[in-house]
Amino acid sequence: MTGRRLAELSGPAFANAIGPNSIVVLPTGAVEHHGPHLPLATDLIMAEALATLVVDAAAATGLDAWVLPALGYTKSDEHAWAPGTIWLSTDTLMAVLGDLGASLAAGGVRTLVFYNGHGGNTALLSVALRELRRLYGLRTFLVGVAVPSGDGTDGPDERGFGIHGGWGETSLLMHLRPELADPAAFTRAVPDRIADFERIGFAGKPVQFGWLSSDFAGGVIGDPTGSSAEAGARIAAGLVADGVAALEEVSRWPSTK
Repeated sequence: MTGRRLAELSGPAFANAIGPNSIVVLPTGAVEHHGPHLPLATDLIMAEALATLVVDAAAATGLDAWVLPALGYTKSDEHAWAPGTIWLSTDTLMAVLGDLGASLAAGGVRTLVFYNGHGGNTALLSVALRELRRLYGLRTFLVGVAVPSGDGTDGPDERGFGIHGGWGETSLLMHLRPELADPAAFTRAVPDRIADFERIGFAGKPVQFGWLSSDFAGGVIGDPTGSSAEAGARIAAGLVADGVAALEEVSRWPSTK
């Protein structure tokens, strides 16, 4: 049974399935270091699994949504120091995204949504939205997997720094692929030395900074202690609901073409 997975269709079936109201979702993940407790494919697993759940749930509401196989090798060179990380350069990834856009447009796709599970991709995907719009007339959108940090009540207090291998991400993996998480290796790695800076920080702060994951203990930024599959199931349910709501708005977005 193919469900809503475009790559499982035949060529003629693809041509018949894609119409002017079709929304095609491309998950983007990464293969990169996530500490000793999570697999290299953490971001890829999250992006592909959640995008598929979002598309299936959106289709159940009547939206004409489809999911493509995930793009796993992306912009991960902030983890280049760590064995197992596989990354593309900026130029290569932008070229790949351009080729994918050209291919999809040639196949009749009009609306493309990137469902992104890796923060290191965000800047380049944002640029690609405009490039693919300009070059191929695609309506393009970016939906990010917004995994919450622990706040001391729901999960440990990560002081807003649960961004890489922390409580939310680890809980989500324990829900999606419990056999791949190693609770024996859970270690708190919150960067307290920068947590009190009001302006400089990661996304959400007005001043961004260049960083490598080797700048932080073990390449982890967060606290996986206290992670659980139950918390991961709650996080996943919220992300799927948010994703369906996003696709519903995408379906109503006006276009000049």
